[in-house]
Amino acid sequence: MSIEIAAAAPTGGSSIWSLLLPFVLMFAVFYFLLIRPQQKKSKTRNSMLSALKKNDKIVTIGGLHGTIVEITDDTVVLRVNDVTKLTFDRSAISHVSASSEESASA
Repeated sequence: MSIEIAAAAPTGGSSIWSLLLPFVLMFAVFYFLLIRPQQKKSKTRNSMLSALKKNDKIVTIGGLHGTIVEITDDTVVLRVNDVTKLTFDRSAISHVSASSEESASA
């Protein structure tokens, strides 16, 4: 009877893999559905922020449209109309609506 009980018990090696497999699969799903796209989006945003230059037309996170007049490492001065200039952090820029090359050729 003790031989039957020993034969029915699972082996230690396959038990550990059967417990770890769902966690490995969950991590893989989280990586490909959440982590990797977020890293890709962050990389494209950082490259967009580093490529900003004078006379680019941009939109801030708050929805303000303006043209870059001055730019430093961490701040941007925008011209909103003929007399109004506003200073923003570089990280407050949402996207570029027209680059300086597009506006120069138009």
